Amino acid sequence: MVKGMTVRMKVNFKGTEVTLQGHHVEVGESAPDFNVVDKNLQTVKASSFQGKRIYVSVPSVDTSVCDMEIRRFNEEATKYKDAKVYVISMDLPFAQQRWCGTSGVANVEVLSDYKYRNFGQNFGTYIEELGLLTRAIFVVDANDEVIYVEYCEEVGNEPNYEAALAVL
Repeated sequence: MVKGMTVRMKVNFKGTEVTLQGHHVEVGESAPDFNVVDKNLQTVKASSFQGKRIYVSVPSVDTSVCDMEIRRFNEEATKYKDAKVYVISMDLPFAQQRWCGTSGVANVEVLSDYKYRNFGQNFGTYIEELGLLTRAIFVVDANDEVIYVEYCEEVGNEPNYEAALAVL
């Protein structure tokens, strides 16, 4: 979503509307803080992130659409040296690390919201009915301002990569 547009909060999973819990982020606001867990089970605070960044919210790294999406951002990350890509899901860090190792993904940082669940709450991506995060993209500038938001209308659809990357 581009600055000034309204966030669409109707999200479907396999054609059935689901409920997104939490704060629905809009372009122009400060990026909410959150805690997640890295592959070593260490807590990572978003307040420690610097510079431009993309938060890629996915239901599970081990599904076909998430696999395609993460691989695409992994490839694109090499073109944007001044931006960092963080992929966040509810998967356990062990599963994330295994998937990254077998997929050859090394240019994005994969983090888990399983323990604190506050990324999902603070960015409005937690699907109440499934206990998973919805597919969404948030681009944050170096001043911690949200400059792009996309909540995918259908959880199983890929995001608009070009639009998200264009704001970088």
